Amino acid sequence: MFKLTFLGTSSGVPTRYRNVTSLALQTMHNRDWWMIDCGEATQHRLQRLPLSVHDLVGICITHVHGDHSYGLPGLLASASMTGRKKPLLLIAPAAIKAWIDATLLHTELFLTYPLIHIDVDSAPVVHEEAGLTVSRHALSHRAPSVAYRFTLETSRWKLDKAALQAAGVPPGPAWGALQAGQDALRDDGSVLSAAAFRQTETQRATVVIGGDNDTPALLADACADAQLLVHEATYTEAMLQKVGPGPTHSSVQRVAQFAAAVRLPNLILTHFSARYHNADGMAELEEEARRHYSGELFLARDFDSYELDAAGVLTRLPAKSSLSGD
Repeated sequence: MFKLTFLGTSSGVPTRYRNVTSLALQTMHNRDWWMIDCGEATQHRLQRLPLSVHDLVGICITHVHGDHSYGLPGLLASASMTGRKKPLLLIAPAAIKAWIDATLLHTELFLTYPLIHIDVDSAPVVHEEAGLTVSRHALSHRAPSVAYRFTLETSRWKLDKAALQAAGVPPGPAWGALQAGQDALRDDGSVLSAAAFRQTETQRATVVIGGDNDTPALLADACADAQLLVHEATYTEAMLQKVGPGPTHSSVQRVAQFAAAVRLPNLILTHFSARYHNADGMAELEEEARRHYSGELFLARDFDSYELDAAGVLTRLPAKSSLSGD
């Protein structure tokens, strides 16, 4: 039901192997997609993926820090220069909108499409459309930060074959008519109502994508029935103790312990300090996570793509499917 593609997984600064934070989220219904955070050079990452800025529905910014937002002006400008016309949602703090307005003014940039700002603090539910609800949840960081919860619900119906058999209706033309949503006549002249022989199946999936946050437990309500949490894990616990409370980030251990406590079936860690970007460093992070969490665990890499199906099963796609270009 969801496809997630990581455009950047580094904390603070880009490195040779990881760009700063951004994530693309698709609902698998059509070509429309969402972006959560937009660090510097995000639009360059998009050049290597089958994602068009013309199909981008909205951009959700978790907080004002530059490694989550400095890519916005360039991305907005490129969308305009390539002829975008349809409105684009910007769900973000008011300060982000003020900064974008100043940038547009002082760089003489005129967008060819409406940019619709939704203040992230305006309401708990920041967007609703058919089958999709997006809500925000306050976190703890040195700047106000939020997580976004995406809930997708789809319903479909199928023919209730057991009910037809119980009613003594053998397979045949009547079944075909009912399957097409049409009432059907029985041999005795009675009417079989299509509505009476339908079974409705509802599929639902929820993904929670956190911004910077030093207290994972703040997401307890948001994660209550979620299938997947994506959360920053900037440091190991030992390093977090060493750097002190100033950065207000999470450790791998704290996120893993929280995910285990609320019985989340799937966890993706991201936003790693540059000190861990080599193989040994990432192995250290993974080892710490697995000590505290036994669910389905992934440490995201740039251009990794994942699919979450209706049963809540999370799968990392093969590299060639993510079009990493490597």
